[in-house]
Amino acid sequence: MSGADVTVLRTPRRRRDASLLTLGLFVAIAAALLPVFSVIAPGPWVAGAVLVTAGVLGAGLLVRLARLPAVLASVAEIVAGVALLTAIFGRTTSLLLVVPTPGTFATVPRLLDAAAEEIRVGVAPVVPETGLAFLLVAAIGGLAIVLDHVVLTARMPLLAGVGLVAVSLIPTIAIPSDVDVVAFVLLAAALLFLLRVDTRARTATETRARSPHLFGVSATALGVAAVAVIVAIVATPLLPQPGLRFATGGTGGVGTTINPNLELGNDLRQPREVDVLTVRTTAPTAPYLRAVTLSTFDGTVWQPDSSDTVPVPADGPVFDAPAVDGDITLADWTTTVTVDQLDSPWLPVPYPASTVSGLTGDWLGMPQNRTVVTRAGSTRDQVYEVQANVPRPTLEQIRSRSTGGPGVDASLSALPADVPAVIGDTAREVTAGAQNPYDQLIALQSWFRGSSFRYSLDAPVDAGFDGAGLDAVADFLQVKAGYCVHYASAFAVMARTLGIPSRIVIGYLPGTASSIPQQGGTEYTVSSSQLHAWPETYFEGIGWVPFEPTNSLGVPTNFASGTTGGGTTAPTTPEEDAAAPEAAPSAAPSQADRGDIDAQGGAGGTVGTRVGTGWVVPVVVLLVLLVAAAAPGTVRSVLRRRRLADARAGDPVAAWTAVREDAVDLGIPAPGAESPRAFAARLVEEHGAEADDVDLLREALERASYAGDAADPARGPALAAAVERVRASLAARVGAGRRARARLLPRALVVRPGAVTTAPDRETVG
Repeated sequence: MSGADVTVLRTPRRRRDASLLTLGLFVAIAAALLPVFSVIAPGPWVAGAVLVTAGVLGAGLLVRLARLPAVLASVAEIVAGVALLTAIFGRTTSLLLVVPTPGTFATVPRLLDAAAEEIRVGVAPVVPETGLAFLLVAAIGGLAIVLDHVVLTARMPLLAGVGLVAVSLIPTIAIPSDVDVVAFVLLAAALLFLLRVDTRARTATETRARSPHLFGVSATALGVAAVAVIVAIVATPLLPQPGLRFATGGTGGVGTTINPNLELGNDLRQPREVDVLTVRTTAPTAPYLRAVTLSTFDGTVWQPDSSDTVPVPADGPVFDAPAVDGDITLADWTTTVTVDQLDSPWLPVPYPASTVSGLTGDWLGMPQNRTVVTRAGSTRDQVYEVQANVPRPTLEQIRSRSTGGPGVDASLSALPADVPAVIGDTAREVTAGAQNPYDQLIALQSWFRGSSFRYSLDAPVDAGFDGAGLDAVADFLQVKAGYCVHYASAFAVMARTLGIPSRIVIGYLPGTASSIPQQGGTEYTVSSSQLHAWPETYFEGIGWVPFEPTNSLGVPTNFASGTTGGGTTAPTTPEEDAAAPEAAPSAAPSQADRGDIDAQGGAGGTVGTRVGTGWVVPVVVLLVLLVAAAAPGTVRSVLRRRRLADARAGDPVAAWTAVREDAVDLGIPAPGAESPRAFAARLVEEHGAEADDVDLLREALERASYAGDAADPARGPALAAAVERVRASLAARVGAGRRARARLLPRALVVRPGAVTTAPDRETVG
């Protein structure tokens, strides 16, 4: 009965095993998809995915229980999947709610386009709308159909397990996080269950005492479990951890995006230079454009801020006017931004924005940090006007202000307990002569921008230096070379050691001024290379004040004295000759300079060639793929050594089974209906096996089967040696390609040879 079609279930045992395999597959798919919740937020789509998966697998099982051919199982599953998808997403255009019409199929491209847009601009974990929900449910249903065929028709549960492990790893690689222990245990248990049911069905005619089982679990299953443990425990911790990432795309309609959810240092890459937006402003100089703020620091990464939001009205203020002391001058400036190749849910706006008008789509403002974000739209092709009321304190006014205040959250000054001593000691040493917080911050800014620091891609970035954590900051202060994230994080942390509230801002440097005069103000072009990070500190009665510590980039903060008649210089509008912007330090480095500067050139490492730890992700992925590729051969090697050990102990059944499995690996059929004598004769006559060795093994098997001879350790070495010689002679008669496949993808793991004894056949499922 070996080789019987699993879809034709003629016995109660076969029907039971098919039902168990279907149940195990359903649980395995569910477990493999649990990590997806780190990328896609749970919602109604989960119920749809469960319904479609259950419906698809159930339809296939019903066909098999009805003893119909295998091809009808796949057809029934496809029909069930389409009907359920129609019931969930296409009711308005269907017949009887489940029968799709041409109008139903016409909606699919629109749903897929909507899904692509959600993926392109969404910020993980994405809350899926109808388009993305359809794509997810349809993809999971398709996966269920494929895996059902692999497990129950092709009888290759091990291959299905490799696929499910790969699916479960994709979200972890995309958005690195801690191992989901529940999902991992559930997936491992489901895969072991599938392998156990399949192995038991295939080897029902083999004596259990002679099977390589441990506590009822097959050696194959244990091998797969071992590989899964290695991948989860060894490889996963090497993957990047949650934090900050800037990502850029190229031209050709992809553009640039800002994604603040992943660690920056693990996703640096070299972008092609593209213009992302243009700015026209009534301010005397181009403003920095803020997109995201990061205030929470756990010692390893800075986390993006999230807070209550308010809708952005079509007209009227989004945020209240800045709450500043009455003696602080406010300058009203208008900035018009035209977005080109920037696809981001975070809107670049000057600080402190009050009114944002002209946006299309649904946008939300975060009053806590005066940033603007969308849940489903994009910045691409937006043209909007921002009214900003910029505080313009004099030097004397800001020197007289304290930092912090009653309304400032204590977390903005918080630091972990294990701050390296070099950070606080250096901060106090650099600011030793300062008489007030502002002078302390100016001293830090000047020190970072001094000649002892170098903005460079060539900094030694091993062992975690390529990041923004405390260890990276400590190393940066020693090496004195790095890019803007190092400067911004070091400045913010050192400010906190001095008791000054601080945070990091992500956005864009001032652009390059156009040589053509524009009505309504000077126009500036901002390129992808000017993506940047800088620190802000809080002054009571003034608000958040930006600083620019990054050596050779941006414009340093500097306030003029109110007693000199020279006016003031606001930190967000540094003094820069608009007619000669190339002379100003805020310009992004040219392509020719990028050998010495991080590959983003002005992005301060925010977007550029990954340095140091940048090799971790591709190497880990490669190792995972190599482990997965080597797993079948490794498991088969373990099984074969176990067979040979039993043969060496004098077990003729183990020796004969080893020969049959070797034959299957090499593509030689070993049907269960064929007697040992017929199989032995075929090996000699058709496949070049040595007659003496084959006869030795066959005779030992027949004596054990008919005469009841017990295992004889004395003849064990001869049996094991005969197995090895038969395998060598069989391999010599096949091509190199088949021998390689026998080692890398051994068929005996999934295509079991027939019964190994002449005892009556028992019920099997294949």
